[in-house]
Amino acid sequence: MTTPTDGTTPLDQLRALHRDGELGRRFDRVAPLLRAMERADLDRAARLLARADLTPVPAHHPDLPSVTVGLTGGGTLDGLRTALVGELARHGFVPSVRLTDFGSYVRELGDPTSSLHAQPVDVTVCVLDHATVFDEVSVPFTAEDVTATLAAKVALWRDLATGYTARTPGTLVLNTLPLPGNWQAQLLDYPARARLGAAWRAANAELLGLGAATGRTLVVDVDPLLGDPIPLADPRFEVYAGARFSDHLLGAYARELGHLVRALTGRSKKVLAVDLDETLWGGVLGDDGVEGIEVAHGRRGDAFHRFQGVVKQLQSQGVLLAAVSKNDPDTVRSALRDHPDLRVREEDFVRVLAGWQPKPVSLRELTAGLNLGGDSVVFADDNVRECAAVTAELPETVVVALDGDPALHVRRLLADGWFTTTAVTSEDRVRTHRYRQEAARSDFLAAAGGAADFLAGLDVRVALAPVLPSELARVSQLTLRTNQFNLTTRRLTVDEVRQAAAGPGTRVLTLASGDRFGGNGLVGAVFLRSDDDVLHIENILLSCRVFARGIEQAGLAVLLDRARAAGFTAVCGSYRPTAKNAKVADFYVHYGFEVVRDGPERREFRHALVKPVEVPGHLTLDAAEGLLPVPDRSPGRDGSPH
Repeated sequence: MTTPTDGTTPLDQLRALHRDGELGRRFDRVAPLLRAMERADLDRAARLLARADLTPVPAHHPDLPSVTVGLTGGGTLDGLRTALVGELARHGFVPSVRLTDFGSYVRELGDPTSSLHAQPVDVTVCVLDHATVFDEVSVPFTAEDVTATLAAKVALWRDLATGYTARTPGTLVLNTLPLPGNWQAQLLDYPARARLGAAWRAANAELLGLGAATGRTLVVDVDPLLGDPIPLADPRFEVYAGARFSDHLLGAYARELGHLVRALTGRSKKVLAVDLDETLWGGVLGDDGVEGIEVAHGRRGDAFHRFQGVVKQLQSQGVLLAAVSKNDPDTVRSALRDHPDLRVREEDFVRVLAGWQPKPVSLRELTAGLNLGGDSVVFADDNVRECAAVTAELPETVVVALDGDPALHVRRLLADGWFTTTAVTSEDRVRTHRYRQEAARSDFLAAAGGAADFLAGLDVRVALAPVLPSELARVSQLTLRTNQFNLTTRRLTVDEVRQAAAGPGTRVLTLASGDRFGGNGLVGAVFLRSDDDVLHIENILLSCRVFARGIEQAGLAVLLDRARAAGFTAVCGSYRPTAKNAKVADFYVHYGFEVVRDGPERREFRHALVKPVEVPGHLTLDAAEGLLPVPDRSPGRDGSPH
């Protein structure tokens, strides 16, 4: 826990903000304070925040993301509400968590007049528990009695989920059911216990199948949350207060929901920056040499080897791995290239920043080179002073403070699920390769006479086409994770992208690019909607990897040309300002659109299709047929893309 020099703890500071009535005005300080707390203090802070009035916060901090969560279920969930408020605030959200009446989940999910339907939320969490099954099992019972009741419950939950997500926006979260040992122990023969265990696991597998399918229902697997010494329930509170889950388990559940909400809102971290000495390997490279560091074998070596494997696993799924180390650069590269037992190699790193400059300086250099913000980075280091320096100078960067026991490195790195995402795409699995290609492009730019010579020699190729079914997850990911070139910052699930692509009055287009150094993959998306004789650009997104290459201009030029040829009289678009997309505020004006509405929260633009936009001469464009939606002249259209 980081304690200021004046002796006050982060919890003391949070209490002072609340006591002085400054919580709303200074809420931007809350997330860093919560991240600096140990678990006991975090629990106290969550109780404080759950009681506090947070309604003034958005007025003071309009750029902080707000999220509304509805909690429902069969048991007492006050503890989950409190813990979830704290977890969401710790992840930088302005939280609003609404709790429905006790035991009302069937009505809340199934009745179109319920409170969750009348006041939709961003995320609905329906906590399922074993009591909803066993409360309907008569006594005495057999394994087959439980199996039949369980099957009926799973069918009910599936129907409720299907209906609720069809009627409401947002995401529905369910969970698997832990099987309490005291129920299984009431069956005296082992074969009966085995049949009950098999049926229970099959039901959980069916629930997990609901979450594995593409859609707006996600399922949290509770079993891993019980891996630590966390009791499923306190028998006294279960009997007397209807609390089916223990406070410890609800706290772990809230932590997992915090990760999930962060992933749903596109706030997953993108970069893991790791120290090397006593972090990735044991020992000090400068003192021990490449042959003397602990990489594998022996108790400490095996612990570091395991940590390397986890780092490699994260990197293989799209996390950009960087080394940030105070070491001689040549010695570091020699270790990464030549040590026979090291599980991560030089080619696994998107950047290797070794030298003697302060680590906050190296991290700024890292994010500038990747064209990412500091809030995209998780920094892991065993040195307390280095962690404190990064926390002080780069508060937007998450710091994972490791300690002297390498056996705990994995748990500390994974504890907060910073890299958890809604889907891992084929683009994610080659992300490091794409960024390493980008380094070659940067070298080419440095050798070129200027930007014009660079673009002329780059041989940029762009393809614009309707989205394919296999690309829906990637397009959804772009909406969730693209912040800079994102004109409206509307976050969409895979299902919502699929609906927007279905037409006939809407289209979703993809932009793919490549050049002399290789393919960039699917780097952009365009959302279109036709409204009588006007074509609306609902959004344009472009990956930061391919800025300043004319790709967006080429795509817009084709759309305007095709719209004019199809008989549209105008093309309209809009821009919603955020903390990160200011660089595209004048995108439409730059290409000849006139401003038709200029408000602080939304700007609207119109192109009369009189003056065309040219495709840049330095690139080759392949534009497919069927790019535009069919004009929709049906009555009563509400203007939404899906």
